Amino acid sequence: MPVITIEGSKITKEQKKNIINDVTEVLSKNYKIPTQSFTVIIHENDSENIGVSGKQLSELIHK
Repeated sequence: MPVITIEGSKITKEQKKNIINDVTEVLSKNYKIPTQSFTVIIHENDSENIGVSGKQLSELIHK
């Protein structure tokens, strides 16, 4: 059973629902195994805990 772990900034419940569905569908199709075989885990991080290009994501978002 594949386990998919997604790390990112905080998102809405609706966005999580869509991501879980979309990722599961794509990987199910490509692996050729049923969607029931997949587990998706979303780890949310505060934007000040994520660095992009040497800057905190919170700095980049609020510009």
